Amino acid sequence: MANENPSWGAPRIHGELLKLGFDVSERTVSRYLHRLFPPEQARKLWGAFVRNHREAITAMDFFTVPTLTFRVLYCFFVIEHGRRKILHFNVTEHPTGSWIVQQLREAFPESGPYRYAILDGDAKFGEEVTDLLTASGIKPTRISPASPWQNGAAERWIGSCRRELLDHLIVVNEAHLRRLIRDYITYYRADRIHDSLEKDAPMIRPVSSKPDPSAPLVSFPRMGGLHHRYD
Repeated sequence: MANENPSWGAPRIHGELLKLGFDVSERTVSRYLHRLFPPEQARKLWGAFVRNHREAITAMDFFTVPTLTFRVLYCFFVIEHGRRKILHFNVTEHPTGSWIVQQLREAFPESGPYRYAILDGDAKFGEEVTDLLTASGIKPTRISPASPWQNGAAERWIGSCRRELLDHLIVVNEAHLRRLIRDYITYYRADRIHDSLEKDAPMIRPVSSKPDPSAPLVSFPRMGGLHHRYD
């Protein structure tokens, strides 16, 4: 079953076995799958999927940010795989399924090139979220448990946002966090160099031409001076 259906996980195969009269536990099936398909092989299968459909894949996730008054804010975002463009983001203190549905309506206002949405097993991504994605022509694709590498584009963006912005300041409230991340997204999209994009920015940053040999280097501060762009 695993050889003929590479996308099937332990729950699916376990269900088929039950229908065939095999009284085994799902954990046993999972253990045998790990022997048949070690993690490295699973990574190759997932990597092939991402490479083959990169331009049609989006990903979404949450990350939390504490405030000055010890409130916890949830930042939701949607990122495309092709050029690492942030399609949508918003902040809330109380994320719910209906709130996520509204964010997805804003992220995908009309038919577009995206056909897959990678998301984790968080209970917040419930049936109403997956139903909206399906109705929009986008297939919800959940990552395996304890496999954040399968949502690598989203995880890398969270890491960059923390290292390059949030680790250097204290957030006051929702409005403050929205402004900070909006500024960071602008920098991330237009100025920041990405190794995965062949040392280019998501918006394709042009190479500057030198007007004459004595032209001085000019520095443009970004994010309040945390980062700079040069010309």
